[in-house]
Amino acid sequence: MVRPYRFSLEEFLKLPLPERGVELLEGEIYQMAPIGSRHAFVVERWDEVLRKALGERARVRVQGPFVIPPGTYVEPDLLVYRQGDYRERHPTPQDAFLVVEVSDTTLEYDLTKKVPAYAKGGVPEVWVQDLQGSRLLVFRTPEEDHYREQIWVKPGERLAPLAFPEVLLEVPW
Repeated sequence: MVRPYRFSLEEFLKLPLPERGVELLEGEIYQMAPIGSRHAFVVERWDEVLRKALGERARVRVQGPFVIPPGTYVEPDLLVYRQGDYRERHPTPQDAFLVVEVSDTTLEYDLTKKVPAYAKGGVPEVWVQDLQGSRLLVFRTPEEDHYREQIWVKPGERLAPLAFPEVLLEVPW
């Protein structure tokens, strides 16, 4: 019987892989889709909106490392996380307030692979912006491999992250 090799997080981090373009989800390596212009534009807009609204209350990381022990290394489009010194480690779910994924061609992957991994890790809130469906999918309250609360937000509507209920954001389109 042929079985795929499952990588540990430590093995993955030692592999001679390109700077970007791959993620480790529960021991399996996935090639990330190239970033299109629409996707890049929306990620930049989210970055501007989040940094302006949150100021010094949180850090915002754009397409950077995020580790969910024991076997997941991803690069979410945006990670909103606690202030602190991350020179010696990557942020983990205990540091995270919110993960934002922008999906143009990767909606199925984000919903079936990444969102369950975020839930298993205990990330309190995940937003998946579906560019093709013109909607924001909001996932809150992780429970095992899923989220108990799911909200669909339409273009032009506003919402606040759970960690910052006083910060009302308009979803960039």
